[in-house]
Amino acid sequence: MNLLDQCHVLITGASSGLGREFARQLATRAATLVLVARRAERLEVLKSELERPGLTIHCRQADLSDRAEVESLIAWLASAGIPLNFLINNAGLGDHGRFETGEWERVREMLDVNIGALTRLTHALLPTLKAQAGAAILNVSSSAGFVPIPKMAVYAATKAYVSSFSEGIRAELRGSGVRVTTLCPGPVFTEFGRVAERVEKPEPLTAPECLRVSAQKVVADALHAVEADRARVIPGWLMALTVAAVATLPMAVLRYGLNRRAR
Repeated sequence: MNLLDQCHVLITGASSGLGREFARQLATRAATLVLVARRAERLEVLKSELERPGLTIHCRQADLSDRAEVESLIAWLASAGIPLNFLINNAGLGDHGRFETGEWERVREMLDVNIGALTRLTHALLPTLKAQAGAAILNVSSSAGFVPIPKMAVYAATKAYVSSFSEGIRAELRGSGVRVTTLCPGPVFTEFGRVAERVEKPEPLTAPECLRVSAQKVVADALHAVEADRARVIPGWLMALTVAAVATLPMAVLRYGLNRRAR
């Protein structure tokens, strides 16, 4: 049986965007969905959409920027005794604008969600994952993590951490039965860009349409990569090619381009 068939999966950031699409695509295959997000009402709407015989859905409201709520979620998972064998660390926050003018609370939340909650949940759930016959971790990073990005400096840095962390634990877990895959999407048609904008002085996030990929394709590619036990997936052939090309550039050339972007 494929690892994802009749899986017991936890999805963070499940109320919108990629998280919601992960839930939709796994609903026909999973035995248990644990949907986690800050917006409980959205989770309930999603649950009513996905319910079917043979599928158990748990909705858990949690603000992953709050360490106490992360610990409460971990405690609930331990008491519920769900044999999780698939962890999707999808929740993430962004911020677009100069670092010096950003609100510190927003920066802190981004660090705590993108790095802190992802790392803590992985650490807490690894014993459960390793206890299963086969398990997987899918960490949602970003193509932004491959290079420093002016006006998204903290976000890009958090995603660089996610990619590096994922590669590190993938090597540690080889032979344990737990596979680790990193998802590094480029621009995606979700509400992420709108949420990342600053209300007082919005600077719309723009990207060439040719690089944009639908949430449906991103999720389908990610799940296929998990099934194939691939270390990393960058959805969209043009985005993957762009990342590969940028990776070959000397840092001096990158700095020149980054300085122009910053201006």
